Amino acid sequence: MELDNIDWSLLAALQTDAGQSNQALAERAAVSPPTALRRVRRLHEAGLIAGQVALLHEDRVAAAQGHGLTAIAEVSLDRQGAEHLDAFERRAVRDEAVRQCYRVAPGPDFVLVLRVRDMPDYLLLSERLFTQDANVRNVRVFFSTRRAKFDTQVPLARP
Repeated sequence: MELDNIDWSLLAALQTDAGQSNQALAERAAVSPPTALRRVRRLHEAGLIAGQVALLHEDRVAAAQGHGLTAIAEVSLDRQGAEHLDAFERRAVRDEAVRQCYRVAPGPDFVLVLRVRDMPDYLLLSERLFTQDANVRNVRVFFSTRRAKFDTQVPLARP
């Protein structure tokens, strides 16, 4: 699928605010509302738009609930064969506390972004994900004290 400037404008506008009206989206892309609607449907069907969600401000939600702990974990495995890496990755992505999972190189095998209720909840996560896995050799965890930036947008290079 070839994308033109209208498609790129629509994608950029949706990344900024997917909840805006079709009218507002059409104005931002300088097209008619029916054209904007048709183009957005086409972008969805082509798989360029994976979904539209509301992004909650984690720190504010945590403050309202009275809890919340974000941690970044570096995980190194003893055996790095594809089957071992795949097995750990499957376990990690199934765990609801794992918000992001990256297979990385060089250095550790994985970097995980974790979000748990509190320290006891983190200890339970650590037990089920790290301690019980005989192939996990080393884990370094960093606890977030402040998030200075969070962005979900994919950089778009227009032709």
